[in-house]
Amino acid sequence: MDSNVRVSSSLIRGTEGSECSDPFLLIDEIMRDLWLTNTLTRRKELFVPINPGHVGMYVCGPTVYGDAHLGHARPGVTYDVLSKFLRHLGYKVRYVRNITDVGHLEHDADAGEDKIAKKARLEQLEPMEVVQTYTLRYHEAMRQLNVAPPSIEPRASGHILEQIEAVQRILDAGYAYESNGSIYFDVEKYNHDYHYGVLSGRNLEDTKEGTRSLDGQGDKRAPYDFALWKKAEPEHIMRWNSPWGEGFPGWHLECSVMGEKYLGREFDIHGGGMDLMFPHHECEIAQNQASRGTQGVHYWVHNNMITINGQKMGKSLGNFITLPQLFSGDHPKLTQAYSPMTVRFFILQAHYRGTLDFSNEALQAAEKGLKRVMQAARDLYSMAGKSMPHYQYGELLESVAPQTCGADSEEIKTVWNTIYDALCDDLNTPMALAGISESVRIINSAKSGQLKLSQADLSALVQIYDDIVFGVLGLVDEEVSEGASGKVIAGLMDMVLEQRAAAKAAKDWNTSDHIRDSLGALGIKVKDTKDGVEWTIE
Repeated sequence: MDSNVRVSSSLIRGTEGSECSDPFLLIDEIMRDLWLTNTLTRRKELFVPINPGHVGMYVCGPTVYGDAHLGHARPGVTYDVLSKFLRHLGYKVRYVRNITDVGHLEHDADAGEDKIAKKARLEQLEPMEVVQTYTLRYHEAMRQLNVAPPSIEPRASGHILEQIEAVQRILDAGYAYESNGSIYFDVEKYNHDYHYGVLSGRNLEDTKEGTRSLDGQGDKRAPYDFALWKKAEPEHIMRWNSPWGEGFPGWHLECSVMGEKYLGREFDIHGGGMDLMFPHHECEIAQNQASRGTQGVHYWVHNNMITINGQKMGKSLGNFITLPQLFSGDHPKLTQAYSPMTVRFFILQAHYRGTLDFSNEALQAAEKGLKRVMQAARDLYSMAGKSMPHYQYGELLESVAPQTCGADSEEIKTVWNTIYDALCDDLNTPMALAGISESVRIINSAKSGQLKLSQADLSALVQIYDDIVFGVLGLVDEEVSEGASGKVIAGLMDMVLEQRAAAKAAKDWNTSDHIRDSLGALGIKVKDTKDGVEWTIE
């Protein structure tokens, strides 16, 4: 057996034409080895789940007080690809992504106004109206990017009792203290017994020097202590009863609590942006250790930032471009509108751990690259006599990665191995796209007659596009994927081109040219080839 594959039992769906007639038959399936960079150890490590065949993954979701921006798209796409690839490797995945709707104060601090409450005050709304509005808008933006919904999407406000219980456990363990109705985590005492900074690589002296002096921190014993429960001031709208009086949970607590509730005391993967590594994720580890006696997470996987002119994109910095603005082109930094799939392709072109700098030129290059891949896909499925897949939004990819490539061509086998090796090597999507670009060259050569592909070659290429391009990478052919409308357009084009073909057969060149030119005026390019007529939307 190949050294980079291993056998594991997993629950998979049978595929059409396979020997597996029961769609939920438990069988032994080959899994490839997946390597992930673990921020905790600062090493690329072989991924070994706690429970064979199953993966628990938690990702920090948005604080919903405004529209999602390009910076939110990156973790959305990154962990969508990771969860889809894990399923493609044969794992059953429970993916939890939270919604923060309380406790996230301005500047990520322990003092100041709640971000959502401030938005509600400015717009004269109830806080939960703000939450509902921007949660729905976030969901719609993710749908447009073809980011599948998580298995579970818990809200912080729905887990207040669990957070109060966690605070009490930390108090009972001796790692927290009460001060003027608020509860703070005692970082110095914790650091004496464990290491506060194990994830970020900081030591307590660094933390002391880097701690800002903010109003309202006088209740703390030390400036680096962080809030587990905050006393609600009279003007604070969002408040709950607790053993320590009316208040609300600290921002860091929700992820510790909801991760444990839905994935257990220990789980496999915790994802999020690198900007959350400290203090948010560092505080999570401390809370986990203090409340349940374990750090809780085996693999910390962090995506890097999207920047504008080298600076992190963020709402608090005021330099962000929202996803609705990107899709419409309605922003002074944009020279045009960019489709959701262009944005997704742009994100996939960089490794998730590398920075990705916004520019119109980079997005336009992504747009061209995406068009090349989608045109090759149409040509491939046409040559193979198959229909392009149309995955319903949120539908889980169920096909398990095959052990070997069934192509006759060594070139296609190389492409196949390049793509899978790249994705198994810390989710290297740019290298996987390089393999897909090579497949585009092969398809174009076959289309022009310069290369002959066997049926096995065509089947192998179709499988790559089914499973990876449209499946794991989640790309969509936007020209033909708008559901019923796409089918209507395709049907109408067939009718129009049949009329043109009839005109040409009758040597009615005026009518034939008129149809071609009229379609061209609408942005539809018609091209006559030796194999028939092709059309594309420019």
